[in-house]
Amino acid sequence: MNTSLVNEPTTTRFYNWTVQEMTGAPDGVQKPMLVVNGMYPGPTIEANEGDRIIVNVTNMISNATAIHWHGLYQRGTNYYDGTAAITQCGIPPGESMVYNFTLEDWVGSTWWHAHYSTQYTDGITGALIVHGKNESVPSYDGDLVIQMADLYHLFSPVELDLYFTPGGLEGTPGNEPVPDGGTINGIGQWGSSNTSFSNFTLEANKTYRLRLVNTGSFVNMIFSVDSHILTVIEADGTAVEPFDVSSVSIAIAQRYSVLLRTNQTAGAYWMRAELDQSAFTYDNPATNPNILGIIRYGVNDSAMPDLSLVNNPPSLPDGSPDSLDTSGLVPADGSAAPDPTFHTYFTISMQYPASGASDYLSFFLAFINSTSWTPLVNQSSLFSQIAKGASDGSTNFDDDTQLVTTVNEVSVVQMIIDNLDDGDHPFHLHGHKFWIMGGGDGRYQGQAVNNTNPMLRDTNIIPAYTWMILRFEANNPGYWAFHCHIQWHMAAGLLFQFNVLPSESSQFDIPQYMIDQCTRS
Repeated sequence: MNTSLVNEPTTTRFYNWTVQEMTGAPDGVQKPMLVVNGMYPGPTIEANEGDRIIVNVTNMISNATAIHWHGLYQRGTNYYDGTAAITQCGIPPGESMVYNFTLEDWVGSTWWHAHYSTQYTDGITGALIVHGKNESVPSYDGDLVIQMADLYHLFSPVELDLYFTPGGLEGTPGNEPVPDGGTINGIGQWGSSNTSFSNFTLEANKTYRLRLVNTGSFVNMIFSVDSHILTVIEADGTAVEPFDVSSVSIAIAQRYSVLLRTNQTAGAYWMRAELDQSAFTYDNPATNPNILGIIRYGVNDSAMPDLSLVNNPPSLPDGSPDSLDTSGLVPADGSAAPDPTFHTYFTISMQYPASGASDYLSFFLAFINSTSWTPLVNQSSLFSQIAKGASDGSTNFDDDTQLVTTVNEVSVVQMIIDNLDDGDHPFHLHGHKFWIMGGGDGRYQGQAVNNTNPMLRDTNIIPAYTWMILRFEANNPGYWAFHCHIQWHMAAGLLFQFNVLPSESSQFDIPQYMIDQCTRS
């Protein structure tokens, strides 16, 4: 990263990307991949708050695609949010689309990824870093991006077919495919197939900001660096009061910045990204859950860590901090959340459809309330509203697979969510951040919430069999997805939409070619 970039004036940054199919071997095992510009991870966008970003995306794969800019507000440009079937139709094969937006009121660490079926599982991901002059974080000397992901050797459409197999994987409906391994910045190790490592050679006695991103599809990644304490300073673009941890568990799509101080004995140290196996519902003996990288300082570029520590990480001294407890996250510039003016209630469940449904006992689906989302075909929610002139949010869809909550005026929306499922779900809200007001075991029964500087972020885990209350300011016109970021769950329907201020979004001046692409997507 360029630590001096923040001192440059705002500008327009242009990118040309080609989405293509290729055979790759991130962990030494050849597999089919979908990538941008032949890279995995794809190109990093590094810019300043206020910069305009223009990305020309050419689609050279056999299916349509769309690129989502995770966490960005896209105020006034909801149609560039990149959510297929909601804010745009897919970019048809052989065609291009230009995303054109400004980085307004957002600073921190995030990422971009395909938002079309399970495509990003196969490699369409990359980092997006936004620098800001007034970011409330401690000073540091260097800036690194570390992207972690679980990895599947099979092509994701094949894994998805297995997930939807009647009777379920290993005989249990709802069993998610267990990954084969993982990567750090696109490099993993599986068996004896690969002995390469993502590595950084740093300076001794410096402070480095590590921007950690989980770009995976299913499991949390647990990050640590042997013999080093990490200081958390940012979560999902929100600067937090610094606190020390020994490791950080990062849910899918979450981001954390931590400070690493190169103040130990000069040498090479293992950097670890461990797959959280608590989510596995069956055994995959071939899985490598321990992904390694290298951080070295005070030694030459070829120095290696102690190989005897690969499976035996050294213990930190007595009295060292514990792993990250997210309940301890406090915004550095936070305040009380505004009082809610709009209330809504949702349940999360994974089950077979009701008896009599056409797919009863065929697919084990995901539901929010009684709706399992299915993407619109050759259409998007936003385009449908504009075509029908529905400035009051009264768009009627032709089926019952679209759950849309309409907010007709600027409101503070409070979501009460009961997770009736036996699994955790990392939920992400597009176009906004939300305050985490509270949560607990079982169903919500009117418990009090915490409004003392609550955490503000865009992605958060709703644990199994728990309730959670999230609150956000609905002041950003457009259709905004709220969904589980586990790829298998979203494909099974765990998504709904907020239609915010339709009187304004119905007036969007959407490029005609984007609408024309719907018939070919």
